[in-house]
Amino acid sequence: MLLPRVIPILLLSGRGLVKGEGFKKHRYVGDPINAVKIFDAKEVDELIILDIDATRENRISPLELVQKVADQCLMPFGVGGGIRSLADARRILSAGAEKVCLNTAALENPALVTELADNFGSQSVVVSLDVKKRLLGGVEVCTRCATRGVSRDPVETAKRLEAAGAGEIMVHSVDRDGRMAGYDLALTRAVAEAVDIPVIAAGGAGSPEDLRLALTEGKASAAAAGALFVFHGRRRAVLISYPSKEELAGIRGA
Repeated sequence: MLLPRVIPILLLSGRGLVKGEGFKKHRYVGDPINAVKIFDAKEVDELIILDIDATRENRISPLELVQKVADQCLMPFGVGGGIRSLADARRILSAGAEKVCLNTAALENPALVTELADNFGSQSVVVSLDVKKRLLGGVEVCTRCATRGVSRDPVETAKRLEAAGAGEIMVHSVDRDGRMAGYDLALTRAVAEAVDIPVIAAGGAGSPEDLRLALTEGKASAAAAGALFVFHGRRRAVLISYPSKEELAGIRGA
């Protein structure tokens, strides 16, 4: 059985590290390679690096940056943004990433998930379900940085992606993203109980207790966060942090 993981999410815009709220209002918070070095020193479980401009700009993440990340860290990491083909995924994995993270391409072309799983193994394919509330009630799964709704049923969407070959599902609450007020535990739990593959909770972590709740109440296999690990204090000053080994033991219930 896999040990529950705690995963920092790094957002890239251009060559900089950014963080926002609700997939908007992004501000520069530093150099991504420096952040990777700090996380490596803290022996984090895993990293997820998402290029938020890549899909819109019709490209993948810069391969030289992926290679620099691979050179700087010992932990496994996944890279997402703009991956639309087998060739795109092969370039990212060949540059040193262990996983590719899909959103738009996976939901618009589920056959791509199957193709990647067949070539690289399901363990290398993570699909993010970016979920937000609808104005008239209910929720919708979104693509293209949460600007286009494609499904009103996250659970059934997750099950279809699992059947297509996804090795992990990341459930990302758009409405809670960056607000540090806690995960959408009901949503995470609903997806986790419907599939047999690991589920990563994302969007809303504001404390180690939120991480613990994602793993227990949310039934997630991993808890991912961005703002929690890059902001500190009431003024949200930039400070790269990660739970201590003692805190991790409490989060995991070990």
